[in-house]
Amino acid sequence: MFRIVPRWVSHWYLNFRYADSRFPLWLRWIFIAGIAGTVLLACYTVYLDIIIRVRFEGVRWAIPARVYARPLELYPGKKLPPMELLSELRLLGYQKTSLLDRPGSYEHRGDIIQMVTRPFQYWDGTEPSVGIQLTFNNGVLDDMVQLSDGTPVGLVRLDPAVVGSIYPAHNEDRVLVQLTDVPQLLIDALLIIEDQHFYDHYGIRPQSILRALWTNLRAGSAVQGGSTLTQQLVKNFFLSNARTIWRKFNEAIMSFLVEFHYQKAEILEAYMNEIFLGQDGHRSINGFGLASEFYFQKDLRELKPAEIALLVALVKGASYYDPRRHPERAKQRRDLVLSELEKAGKLDKESMRAAQRTSLGVMSTARSGVTQFPAFIDLVRRQLRRDYKEADLTSQGLQIHTTLDPLIQLRTEKEVSDTLTAVERQRGIAANKLQAAAVVTSIDGGELLAVVGDRNPRFAGFNRVIDAVRPIGSLIKPVIYITALERSERYTLASLLDDTPIELTLEDGQVWEPKNYDKESHGPVPLYQALAMSYNLSTVKLGLELGTETVIESLRRMGIDRKVNSYPSMFLGAVALSPLEVTQIYHTFANNGFRVDLRAIRAVLTADGNPLQRYSLSIEQVFDAPSSYLLNYALQEVVRSGTARYLPNITGPDMNLAGKTGTSDDLRDSWFAGFSGDRMAVTWVGNDDNIPVGLTGSSGAMVVFGHIMKSLDTQPLTLLPPEGVEMIWIDSATHLRGGPACEKGVELPFIIGTAPTEKAPCGEGVLDKTFDLFRGLFK
Repeated sequence: MFRIVPRWVSHWYLNFRYADSRFPLWLRWIFIAGIAGTVLLACYTVYLDIIIRVRFEGVRWAIPARVYARPLELYPGKKLPPMELLSELRLLGYQKTSLLDRPGSYEHRGDIIQMVTRPFQYWDGTEPSVGIQLTFNNGVLDDMVQLSDGTPVGLVRLDPAVVGSIYPAHNEDRVLVQLTDVPQLLIDALLIIEDQHFYDHYGIRPQSILRALWTNLRAGSAVQGGSTLTQQLVKNFFLSNARTIWRKFNEAIMSFLVEFHYQKAEILEAYMNEIFLGQDGHRSINGFGLASEFYFQKDLRELKPAEIALLVALVKGASYYDPRRHPERAKQRRDLVLSELEKAGKLDKESMRAAQRTSLGVMSTARSGVTQFPAFIDLVRRQLRRDYKEADLTSQGLQIHTTLDPLIQLRTEKEVSDTLTAVERQRGIAANKLQAAAVVTSIDGGELLAVVGDRNPRFAGFNRVIDAVRPIGSLIKPVIYITALERSERYTLASLLDDTPIELTLEDGQVWEPKNYDKESHGPVPLYQALAMSYNLSTVKLGLELGTETVIESLRRMGIDRKVNSYPSMFLGAVALSPLEVTQIYHTFANNGFRVDLRAIRAVLTADGNPLQRYSLSIEQVFDAPSSYLLNYALQEVVRSGTARYLPNITGPDMNLAGKTGTSDDLRDSWFAGFSGDRMAVTWVGNDDNIPVGLTGSSGAMVVFGHIMKSLDTQPLTLLPPEGVEMIWIDSATHLRGGPACEKGVELPFIIGTAPTEKAPCGEGVLDKTFDLFRGLFK
């Protein structure tokens, strides 16, 4: 017969059941319970051992991705007012000191700034620390030499500012350090204060536990802990803060197991990176590496004895001894740590007293990991999701190098906020009613320099730059006009368009009868003037000649993937796009017909600084150079004499800006898009609830745009005619070829061979013939 119970078990049971009376039954049951308990404890210990080894030997911490701004490049001849450089240094956390004794320090005297830069690992190599002296003259970096010997320096890149992080769900933040990078004085202080017998015990120290138990019993409450560093690490790394016997039981077993498996140095290094040392909003400050930056804006290796003592003081209670909220408590605890260091012979008396006399030295405001540029970080995060999993972004410690220019970002934020307040006051609009979005890019590289998604730029909610998809009004018109100008055999800037009333019967039987903004019709008008004055009637007729699908295809070529309905109303802006999409369109105009995919990211590096991915330029010519030049000439005319003619009153007359106003139906959306020689920007003003704002493109968004451009160090726009384009005089009265003598003469660019050949009477004068002769001689 098959035996269900093994023979040895049944034999043991019979011996136990019928054992003689020398072993009472209750004792035998205790013996069984002891054996069972031992087996269970062994199994539970194995279970805890598995947990420890899986966690400790795997990826121990989820390290958030760090997002960096662009690095500021310094070179002789750079236009850079010294005050702007000082703003950058403050953003970077550089310390003002005449000593210049460490990286990240600077001194300012008049037109001279001396500094010691920080080293930094970029995607294309390491930028070393260097001591330099910069001399400025009229807002220009005139000279740059080494502090040591006066040797001229050609180029220096400052370390980039950390502008945000992408956090895991638990919001823990840390900067990992290796034990070899930790100052020996910090190790000594930590062991003296927290665990003097660290190198002698095996995870727990019964004497300390009994002493703490006795002290707590006498006090009637928990006033002293007996935990070793290993126990503290286990509690923080594996367990909760609950003060229960079960937690202490687990802590003891797991501490022994950690000591059994790992070297003391490895345990100490893990502790250095795990310990909680502060709170920044929802972000917890873990580890000494990040705490050094959070409190002192220094690398851990740069800390002085008083600073080291303060960090060790925080181990006892980071909230209770918070040096910003409770400076007196923090100083008392710090001075106690310094005294213990002197008693242990790690500091001499003079050094201890000097350190105790110093202030806490904590920066008044922490360099927050909660980004002050939420709209830009949101954009970066969305672009990264195309290539990376969310888990990688929140746990691998990636270094994200972006295109954000902090100085331009801060100026843009200020102008958006200040201008909206002024517009509300001037127009009688309720305070804080209007909302806005703004984007600023470089023209050459298509880099996003500033992104403002809310009039309160610190608000990390609805990002209007990406998510406010609104009718763009007359901003669509340049797309129609460049589509026409591409067909140079049919259209030039001087081509006459019919600006008279039109009625269209739509597919649903409704009659659409568009109107000009001024409710007037203007008869035959030159193409450039129709665009400059943003006439609706002539634009609709031009669009119908080209066809809706032809114009939609132009949008596709410029990078707009969103579905656009093929209705005639699209010619007047019944196309809903986001400010970012509008930026893509107008950047193509500003870049002379070359579409460059806008980018917010330059490179991604691993946590160790190894290049992972470069985001290089993606460029494609979608409109030829002559057509693009003609359109940009017309967009300059918008600012010279058209709907944006008041813009130079804000920016000054010498910038020669090009741009276009846009207004949606019932004055619900106010838009402006334009560019200088090196900067391009789009602004939107409106209400989130779609209630009319009572602002046209020129009275709302253009004002914001103007103040942004005025605040930037931007180059005037100088249009250079490409090969195949010539300047020809046209008589506006007859629309024939004219000359300088024509009373209503205007000089326009034409693709060679497309200008009118018949001359107006005013173009046949002696002055015109002489002008033509000299022009022929000097061609």
